[in-house]
Amino acid sequence: MNATGYFTHKDCRKHEMGEGHPECPERLDAIEDWLLATGVADALDRRDAPLAPLGDIELAHERMMVAAIRGLSDRLADDIKAGGPAYAQIDPDTAMNVHTWTAALRAAGAALAATDSVIAGEMENAFCAVRPPGHHAERGKAMGFCFFNNIAIAAKYALERHGLKRVAIVDFDVHHGNGTEDIIRGDNRVLMLSFFQHPLYPFSGTESHASNLVNIPVPAYTKGMDIRDMIETMWIPRLEAFKPEMIFISAGFDAHRDDDLGQLGLVEQDYAWITMRIKDVAKRHARGRIVSSLEGGYNLRALARSVEAHIRVLADL
Repeated sequence: MNATGYFTHKDCRKHEMGEGHPECPERLDAIEDWLLATGVADALDRRDAPLAPLGDIELAHERMMVAAIRGLSDRLADDIKAGGPAYAQIDPDTAMNVHTWTAALRAAGAALAATDSVIAGEMENAFCAVRPPGHHAERGKAMGFCFFNNIAIAAKYALERHGLKRVAIVDFDVHHGNGTEDIIRGDNRVLMLSFFQHPLYPFSGTESHASNLVNIPVPAYTKGMDIRDMIETMWIPRLEAFKPEMIFISAGFDAHRDDDLGQLGLVEQDYAWITMRIKDVAKRHARGRIVSSLEGGYNLRALARSVEAHIRVLADL
């Protein structure tokens, strides 16, 4: 058995939001090329992401929201045939093209399939190289480059479909995972731990007082060693006490010092260290079960190197 699964799909490349947009198909190319060049790809159990069933997406999202996105996709296809614009705007930063609906179903489907495979014992853990990302998508609203909340859907799926009692979500993106928080706030079967630059889009996360949230807002230019200290003192004791049966990771790599969408100072070794600490807890309490899914990370070289560092720890390379 290959210890680490790698879930992706070519449909995730077809979603794009216009020339010059930072959340671009080239992000997946950069990751793929680097994993091949470094030999890491050879160690992974590669799987095609299926399309997520709508009933599973609706574990985390309102049915009307899912229907609205599908309807927008259908209308966009009709408009394009009639010579209309190639994109439908969701918010100032977020747009759909005619392939976005399918890409979003693949991205959520990757997280669900990874959850199935890890719980079945086919692999110890998995990484989902997918887009669009998910952690800004709220229960009833797509926003911030995100349509469906891949990790929140997978966490709910592990609880509702697989009968797990306790799961943790760890979010190390530079931006606060407002969507994930919106979906799981107050659900004591889920412990969510995050750090994020503040103030920064979406300007949330500091007013959250639910008992199942551990939010660490940090100022711009915070370095990796300071983040490590906060994780050691604030995340790890809560994780150990919670004893999750599975851990889900919103793996955003835009807190890297080379990434222009944030101003934090992490480097590849910090992502490796964070992954190691999460893996230690997973081994103790969750039979090693981890599903990680790509969120942010927009400097292509830093993204590729950081994903490599993350996967090397997951796969014991």
